[in-house]
Amino acid sequence: MTPGLSGFGVLGATPAATGPQTLSFLTSQPLHSLPVFHPAPLLTQAVVPVNAWSQPPVGNEVAAGSVVADSVVANQAEDDELSPAVDGAQSITDLRKSLIAMAMKLRDIRYVRGGRDPSTGFDCSGFVRYVFAHAVGMQLPNNSASQFLAGLKVKRGDMKPGDLVFFRTHGKRRISHVGIYISNGRFIHSPNTGKSVEISSLDSGYWAKRFAGAKRPEAMAQVVDKG
Repeated sequence: MTPGLSGFGVLGATPAATGPQTLSFLTSQPLHSLPVFHPAPLLTQAVVPVNAWSQPPVGNEVAAGSVVADSVVANQAEDDELSPAVDGAQSITDLRKSLIAMAMKLRDIRYVRGGRDPSTGFDCSGFVRYVFAHAVGMQLPNNSASQFLAGLKVKRGDMKPGDLVFFRTHGKRRISHVGIYISNGRFIHSPNTGKSVEISSLDSGYWAKRFAGAKRPEAMAQVVDKG
């Protein structure tokens, strides 16, 4: 569990600024050279309550591979405005950039079942929750199944950076894994024991067979998104 986040909903702190320099860094550097994130001060103000903490399921083994995230956020309108649930001074494009920038900084943090913090490690839902809380001040439900139920359904062809992608890795009936969509069919996630936060492709055999759909968190879904 991430210290200081228990019982909070959408957090009111302004996300860290992410501009051209950040995107230039992300798109010009090899993935293996990106820095490992060091925890920032916790956000504070709560707006929407969330469910009680619970342990999320563990993902299955995945095929290792290196992919290049060369297009983090592309061709999105700069004048899109956020709903009151998020910082109204920040465009939806900036929100998506902040999410991806934070997620990329957490690459190579090891998988730990029930992990909620980079100092101890992440499981899949813990990683996603940490990114949303610390990048844009938005608190998500506790596990992948709850996150799937809470979001707005997004067609695969309409997915955008920051949307959540879900998988059924323990049979066809339940959601058991979640990641954050980047672009071009790629997503970043904390896969399973023995691995670390990494980028994978939705088109790879393992993930393609287990893909359950994409969702947009409710607070983001309220945004008038023209991008």
